Amino acid sequence: MGRSRMTDRRGRLSSTGPRARTSTMPPDSTTHPVPTGSGPVRTCVGCRQRDLRSALLRLVLDRSGAGTDEPRLVVDAGRSLPGRGAWLHASTRCLETAERRRAVPRALRVAGPLDLAAVRAAIEARPGEHL
Repeated sequence: MGRSRMTDRRGRLSSTGPRARTSTMPPDSTTHPVPTGSGPVRTCVGCRQRDLRSALLRLVLDRSGAGTDEPRLVVDAGRSLPGRGAWLHASTRCLETAERRRAVPRALRVAGPLDLAAVRAAIEARPGEHL
């Protein structure tokens, strides 16, 4: 009973109160819109843009190499190989950026450089997308 009017309002959340307002600040220049299509969204390790999983290549380490101890990097066309994957747009620009930043080994959590020749060949074999 001795509560003031201000105390009665404290802690209430409503759709019209000050806490319900959205930010009036412009979006950060590094913020990119999420694709409007349906499906899972992944981030390209090259350009760091978010895109639909269907628009990206999945890169994985193939540890079942014939007689070799060193795993090799392959493009997982069926997106079904086991293990950690890195996602990359099918463009040489994204591949070069990822290579320069050493993003593929970091995303796959391996030490040392990886041979990206198989990925480069897969991108160049795709029709028209390698800008």
